[in-house]
Amino acid sequence: VKAVRDVSFHVNKGEIVAIVGESGSGKSVTVQTIMGLIPKPPAIINSGSVFLEDVDLMTLSKKQMKKVNGSKMSMVFQDPMTSLNPTMKIGNQIAEVLTVHKNMSKSEAKEKAIEMIRLVGIPNPEERYDQYPHEFSGGMRQRAMISIALACNPDLLIADEPTTALDVTIQAQVLELMKDLKTKINTAIILITHDLGVVAETAERVIVMYAGMVVETSSVDEIFTNPKHPYTWGLLESIPDTTTTSEKQRLIPIEGTPPDLFSPPKGCPFAPRCKYAMEICVGQMPPEFEIKEGHTARCWLNDSRSPAPEDVYQERGERV
Repeated sequence: VKAVRDVSFHVNKGEIVAIVGESGSGKSVTVQTIMGLIPKPPAIINSGSVFLEDVDLMTLSKKQMKKVNGSKMSMVFQDPMTSLNPTMKIGNQIAEVLTVHKNMSKSEAKEKAIEMIRLVGIPNPEERYDQYPHEFSGGMRQRAMISIALACNPDLLIADEPTTALDVTIQAQVLELMKDLKTKINTAIILITHDLGVVAETAERVIVMYAGMVVETSSVDEIFTNPKHPYTWGLLESIPDTTTTSEKQRLIPIEGTPPDLFSPPKGCPFAPRCKYAMEICVGQMPPEFEIKEGHTARCWLNDSRSPAPEDVYQERGERV
């Protein structure tokens, strides 16, 4: 199975880039590959490069990657309860990163860990340092995970659905925290999420993935006001419209199911679910069409030879 195919993107310093797409689209596999966390075997990386500044991470050994992970780049996982060690105090889990990567003494690491606990907004950091994960609420555990990830001031932070298990109030606090930290220490952030509301609030650029491929990428404003791929339209149209006065508004689902990657389609992977699909969509994979600088979409509707693409956009109806 080719879980990820021809995925290419960049993240600038101090920028938040969101990766969106339904389950199975290849989001987590992409970022786990960047971190070197994909188990090999069964995974095989046939080709490609992952550059962190000028270093190709694909050429590093496991020992070398251990030095990079935690210091140069870090990851916040989806479920903090299963990611934190339940037998270790929170403070020790933060301090461990500092002693391993920064060669700090125990006293220096403790002082820095308390500072990190304070930085992520956990009250009474000196007291919380000596508590275990089960003594923290869900939101506080996620903040603790973020403090571990940011302890060494990494150049890149990857957040894999960091707010999925949190209630709306705590979710807003965590997202605000990530934006503040991005500003304070100029960290680049890759944010994986299903929630387009989170994307609109947090990110500057968006990468839309489907069936292990990037199907559209653009700025946040452009993706909401001028999307150019039918899959992106489907994602946007499945969001409740809070501006309508109708009490009987229906959500519009994306009909059908994702393709079987054991036997991937020859053409566009979204063609079987797309009501605008043409003959060429089924038989030939579309290239990336450049809509404007920084905005690309892998859809034949954007080809100049496509039959009246403007009619398609008019029929769809803009929701802006």
